[in-house]
Amino acid sequence: MSFDIKLLDVLACPVCKGKLVLSKDKKSLLCRFDRLNFAIEEGIPVLIESKATTLSLEELEASR
Repeated sequence: MSFDIKLLDVLACPVCKGKLVLSKDKKSLLCRFDRLNFAIEEGIPVLIESKATTLSLEELEASR
């Protein structure tokens, strides 16, 4: 099951309410402002702050 890219128009970061972007590998959504990585499991984004991983500046730049 893949993530529906059209959902990016309506989804927002649960922390800052900012825009989310799809990672290069299409397996997670990224909040560049908060440097958070939200996994996509079975086509469904897991937008729970406690389950997100924090990205280093290097990881964030590599995800562009």
